[in-house]
Amino acid sequence: MLIPFDELPYESRLWVYQANKMLSESEQVSIGNYLSLGVRDWSAHGVSLAGSFQIVRGRFVIIAVNESIHAPSGCSIDASTRWLKELGAELNIDFLDRSIIYLKEEELKAIPTLSVKKHIENGDLQAENLVFDNLVNTVGDFKEAFQKPASQTWMKRFFKTESVGL
Repeated sequence: MLIPFDELPYESRLWVYQANKMLSESEQVSIGNYLSLGVRDWSAHGVSLAGSFQIVRGRFVIIAVNESIHAPSGCSIDASTRWLKELGAELNIDFLDRSIIYLKEEELKAIPTLSVKKHIENGDLQAENLVFDNLVNTVGDFKEAFQKPASQTWMKRFFKTESVGL
């Protein structure tokens, strides 16, 4: 059962799929059409799931389910992953990309996770740049913590801090 994303309670389970590139308008329409059908018919052990999806910032596909109505099973979670793999194969997009996505001067930038320290040291990624946390796992976390300054993430150890003398 497809429901509006804004109707999902904060405790609803959520998955973030990150594309390896910016999605064009036509790709977003294709993804929306495909997921509308998939989520509408999504079920766990024959029971309809109350789910929704969003495409955020042209780079992230968010899928969520209201577990208070009925919880997804391993098979239904696998089905949602399969949707993105099938879409990815059709559109030549990797939705399991794990690079670091951050906002710099209103533009999304991507860097490989293993080169974060280098990008911080050369000033490409700064403490105040907003980073997108694709590990949030509830609608509430998504709404409150999907975007946060790099200095408030696991990357904080790479930023030099000024020590204050007393």
